[in-house]
Amino acid sequence: MRSSTQRFRRPLLCAALTVFAVAATPFVRTALDASRGPGRLAVARLQYEGGGDWYANPSSIPNLLTAIAERTALPVERTEFKVKLTDSALFDYPFLHVTGHGEIKFSDAEIVRLREYLTRGGFLHVDDNYGLDESFRREIKRVFPDRPLTEVPTTHPIYHLVYDFPKGPPKVHEHDGKPAQGFGIFIGNRLAVYYTYSADLGNGWEDVGTYPDPPAVHEQALRMGINLFTYAATSRVTP
Repeated sequence: MRSSTQRFRRPLLCAALTVFAVAATPFVRTALDASRGPGRLAVARLQYEGGGDWYANPSSIPNLLTAIAERTALPVERTEFKVKLTDSALFDYPFLHVTGHGEIKFSDAEIVRLREYLTRGGFLHVDDNYGLDESFRREIKRVFPDRPLTEVPTTHPIYHLVYDFPKGPPKVHEHDGKPAQGFGIFIGNRLAVYYTYSADLGNGWEDVGTYPDPPAVHEQALRMGINLFTYAATSRVTP
């Protein structure tokens, strides 16, 4: 039997899905790209420079997409896309996922492009795979020098939209004994950047057996990922 959360009894999510067909496209498009139609409901993995393994956790996004498709009413595409910040298709994707263990580095042009993507309604999820933290914090400060990363309060809808996470993001792997934390950057009232630190959600999304984690941990990671995507797909753009 499915739980009440899987039946979408939460008022906030029901309201979001009711208006989804007319209001969920998360981008304010310009005349330059209006001819390309509405953004697709898809997840794109961001390919970046600097030497970090942006391609880590190969089974993670396919598993997350399957879970989204099977457990929500969102018409998500089941294909994982890969995109660079300079690609013309960037604005087709409402959800960008970044992971890796090493250095991440953006060019000046990519900084401008990412800022535009986020201010026009895009959602960026960065999952530190243990080693990305220092370089990501440096680069995101270049994107928004006046908008610091702050811990997202546990009352935020991203922790309750489909599944409840009253203590914040789930802990998948232990790194230096630190708790899992979720940091964010807000544009208006909208959470535009969500950064999971010391959580390893991507590892949790991978095939069961890839790591010595119990299936319950895999399930918690998937549930948090569903919350993230649902928020990205249904949150309103605010100036």
